[in-house]
Amino acid sequence: MKISEIRAMDMAALRAELSTLLKAQFSLRMQLATQRISDTSLLKKTRRLVARVLTIMTEKRTVEAEK
Repeated sequence: MKISEIRAMDMAALRAELSTLLKAQFSLRMQLATQRISDTSLLKKTRRLVARVLTIMTEKRTVEAEK
């Protein structure tokens, strides 16, 4: 998912996306612990997507607070 796609989302969609990403991250961590994951780079990609979504959510809250 590109940053422009994330910026286009509203807060409700961002919360839903964050929830989905956190569930996926948990699932990947469990697969890693049980040694069933084939592509460990997915952990890093998911973690970075979570950070991007949280950053955009913070930016939107800051802009709304300044109005």
